[in-house]
Amino acid sequence: MSLFSTLVLAQVAVSMQAVSPVLAFPEPGVDDSAAYEGYRTRFVQDAAGNTVQIYINQREGRVVHLWADAANASAGLTIRDGAGRPARVDWGAGPTRIGTDGGTRVVEYELTAPAGPLELGAFVMASMRLERDFQYQRGHLAPFGTAHPGQPELLELIARLDRLPAAERQRQLAVLGTANTAELRARLEPSLRQSGPAVRRVIRVEQPTFDGRNRLSLELTFGNADAALDADQRAIAVRPRGAEPIRIGVRIATDNAPLDPLEPDEIFNPDFVRFHRRLEAAATGAEGAARLHRLERQIRSIELVGSEQKLMAGLPNYATYFGRDMLMSALMLEPIWTSDMIEHVLASVLRKLNAAGEVSHEEALGGQAIRENAVVYNAIMDEALSEPAGPRADSLLDRARTVLGGLQAVRENYHMVDDDFQLAVLAGRYLADTTVTAERRRAFLLAGDDAAAGPRLERLLRNLAFVARAAAPYARDPAHGNLISFAERPDGRWSPGSWRDSGAGYGNGRFAMDVNVIWVPQALVSMGRILAALGTLGFGADDLAAYADRDELDALLEHARDPAGLDAVTAAWRGARRHFEVVLTPDEARARARTALADMPEHERDFWQARLDALPPAEADVRFLAVALDSAGRPIPVVNTDPATHLFLEEPAVLAARAAETLRDVDALMMPYPVGVFVPELGPLVANDVYAAPAVRTAFREDLYHSPRVVWGREVNLLMLGLARNIAAAYDGAGRLRDPAASAYVERLRDALARTTAAVDASGLKHNELWSYRIEDGRLLPIRYGASTDIQLWNLTDLAVQFALDRL
Repeated sequence: MSLFSTLVLAQVAVSMQAVSPVLAFPEPGVDDSAAYEGYRTRFVQDAAGNTVQIYINQREGRVVHLWADAANASAGLTIRDGAGRPARVDWGAGPTRIGTDGGTRVVEYELTAPAGPLELGAFVMASMRLERDFQYQRGHLAPFGTAHPGQPELLELIARLDRLPAAERQRQLAVLGTANTAELRARLEPSLRQSGPAVRRVIRVEQPTFDGRNRLSLELTFGNADAALDADQRAIAVRPRGAEPIRIGVRIATDNAPLDPLEPDEIFNPDFVRFHRRLEAAATGAEGAARLHRLERQIRSIELVGSEQKLMAGLPNYATYFGRDMLMSALMLEPIWTSDMIEHVLASVLRKLNAAGEVSHEEALGGQAIRENAVVYNAIMDEALSEPAGPRADSLLDRARTVLGGLQAVRENYHMVDDDFQLAVLAGRYLADTTVTAERRRAFLLAGDDAAAGPRLERLLRNLAFVARAAAPYARDPAHGNLISFAERPDGRWSPGSWRDSGAGYGNGRFAMDVNVIWVPQALVSMGRILAALGTLGFGADDLAAYADRDELDALLEHARDPAGLDAVTAAWRGARRHFEVVLTPDEARARARTALADMPEHERDFWQARLDALPPAEADVRFLAVALDSAGRPIPVVNTDPATHLFLEEPAVLAARAAETLRDVDALMMPYPVGVFVPELGPLVANDVYAAPAVRTAFREDLYHSPRVVWGREVNLLMLGLARNIAAAYDGAGRLRDPAASAYVERLRDALARTTAAVDASGLKHNELWSYRIEDGRLLPIRYGASTDIQLWNLTDLAVQFALDRL
């Protein structure tokens, strides 16, 4: 029997079941272990079917447990050797067990560490968001007892409670289940206590939520070592009894609410199931077996991030709802998903719309929701404390108590712009899908997740009305100032409100190309599709007025009654690309590239300069769509991969009718770096800033996330899906070109697809969220990007890529 079974299981009357990890990275023979640099992770599903991820970062000695449930909670600790260095912790030999203990879900497993003294500390047990921020701030690397996760909002809340008259303070403390603020301060950090003799010591680390309603616990047992608490450093000192590796039993437990897992047969449609079975039957050789294994790993990954309530954006750092990630992934996975999955995504997004019809970008759960609601409480209390006694002060105090009573209420943010226009595109595809019965589509629209929110149709109309209002100014006057703008920040810069949401992603642009050239026109096209579908489902223009405020729907109802008017609005927006077009002569392009290369470190400059010099003399101008416009409407000349989204979303017939324009966009994606974004050993870089101003290039060097150092798997998949979709559409059911005159056009698309496939295969990293490179000894070496997510929802769209390529 394992160490954990003998020392821990005997202490608790729980029913436990041994399970194997659903997934583990890196896998020998599948992943490049060297690229993971001492990082390893396992995924299990707990007794409620919720995902639990455990990861070990050996380089930093950090062990983190993520519970991907309704609270997004985590328990992290750092383990160091006797010299204060990160300990080389690894998985132990004992089994992983799952079970329940009263109202808690429990997971148990073992770790092992090299023989020698150990110290365990830097315990953070709260939301995964807090763990993520703690690591970003390098708190997990600080001496034990000196770094604490910052939660200033909660300290400020306590300070306001202390300022209240005693009677009101007690009323508010009672809401939080305590009699004094000292206990609230104690809840900001986990408690540590030990039990049992030294030879069988159990250290229990427990963290209540700030409102006292939930608890997360971590128990550590040391079977062949002595352990003792160091109260000053809030750490555990461990001393081995022999020369064997130290075995550490770990038991984590939570009473947070679980999510409702998806059933596997809810996810993939019959066409994909048949594709999967064909691969199974053909997987006789090593190459076929490896392909099948990767495909099945991605299938398991979708099961791990999926639930009835939402699809999580990524594990471990983004185990929550992200509107954009769900909508984009659903659009890409639509050919292989069941209609159940599309309905799950639409229902989740519609449930979270705000009153204006905007899509929620991200939710805050559990401990993060507490922190954000504390900000609301603090603002109310600032008003209340400045008011003289009277009805207004009493009303403010009532509101404050209400907020305290719901500190874990889910918070949403609506800061992003692109997702507001993506909802219509997915809804349009679903409602126009005649393979889904009219009765089912109508029932979906009339259903609601709660009576107060009303039917889904009402919320969908609210979003469509938002799109109609937002699009109207540019349709009336197609000047750059009427394009969809990012919000201005207090420092005067523009907040990046689309997917390139790092500080450098849009070059401090105000008007994003992807929003204005791609998403708004596609939302308008989809609006027409939705209104037509609603008519066939029995919801005419007059019927729609019953589902929302008439004033709110005026512009939308006008479009419902006048499809030609909507077509005119769409046509105006299709012309928006003219604002973003950049044209450089061959000489100008190469001169700017050489200037930018001069800023690189010498070994990188020499490598890319050689690539530039090896390019054949260019005869044609360099043309591309700028990533954004500045406030004056000037293009910010950063070559980018966003045209891949247009290639994916636009109807193939429309793209073929504008073949010259379509091929210019494809050529921009296939131009070799440093002229374009394409690197044969890597794939398409997400951006190329060589033509941009020095300040833009400096910003990209300081913030690499969306820079010329990175390939994004999402962009690769969009490009490959777009190319495959347009190639497939060029042929009839007998495999003949529908238009023989389109032969050259189709061959250009095929060439781009073949080159992209070869490049990302050569990188060896195409299953990662994003990847980068380094230049070493005159060679380009692909490497895993440091902040890459282990499971990323929109990277799992590679399943749709494989399916699409198989059908060509």
